[in-house]
Amino acid sequence: MDYFKTEEDFKKLCGYDIDGKWYPRVTKIVEIKSKPALYMFYGGMPSYSAAKAMTAKSATEGTLIHETVEKFMIGEKPEIAAEIKPAVDAFLNFFEMNNIQIDKDFVEKRICHPEHRYAGTIDTLALIDGKFGVLDIKTSQAIYRDYNLQTSAYIEALTSEFPNLETRWILRIDQTRDCLRCGATLRPKGGTNKIRKGRLPLCHDGQHEWTDLTGKIELKEFPFWKQDFQAFLGAKKLWEWENELWLQKIGYL
Repeated sequence: MDYFKTEEDFKKLCGYDIDGKWYPRVTKIVEIKSKPALYMFYGGMPSYSAAKAMTAKSATEGTLIHETVEKFMIGEKPEIAAEIKPAVDAFLNFFEMNNIQIDKDFVEKRICHPEHRYAGTIDTLALIDGKFGVLDIKTSQAIYRDYNLQTSAYIEALTSEFPNLETRWILRIDQTRDCLRCGATLRPKGGTNKIRKGRLPLCHDGQHEWTDLTGKIELKEFPFWKQDFQAFLGAKKLWEWENELWLQKIGYL
């Protein structure tokens, strides 16, 4: 749970001022939803502080990947940090091979929904296989269903401006080492060095034959967002209930 000192602190951490009005952020709203996988991760760590430190390191690495690929999307040629090069190279190759078209004016574009009163920042709009939609980039170890809440809010906010907006995608960027013996994968992000079992029986400790760090790309389309958007509105209602005092103080409620 977040703790806030002042109304301005709450407004800065939880939303955006757009055209003289304050709107809560989509990503802050969806944080209200339970995250069982995250709780299991915390439960498996030796301490809460150790879990927080590893989560922060993972977030920093993810942000670096995110910011680097977005610079490429707007036409820049940034230097690629060695620790994320496999992931970024995989992204660049995937974009080139699949002829994904984007408008650099919509990379990291802030949007809002005046009627439902929320705002967010999209990664980009894209044209993929003849379809026009919202493209959201993640650096997680999997594509989680929770992302549907976030992207449904984005696409619903944009449909009035873009009537031909028809779908949304999650593009997951990651990097792992693969065992040549058993097919297991080792994911070093955040310093976890977590090993996931492959198709064959897992090697005993010390028997893995790991490849070099290799970039991995996964693209998944989620064309139907209406039901997800209703779930997002439910999450928003709960978030407003949780933060009712602060929202009343700033005049949102």
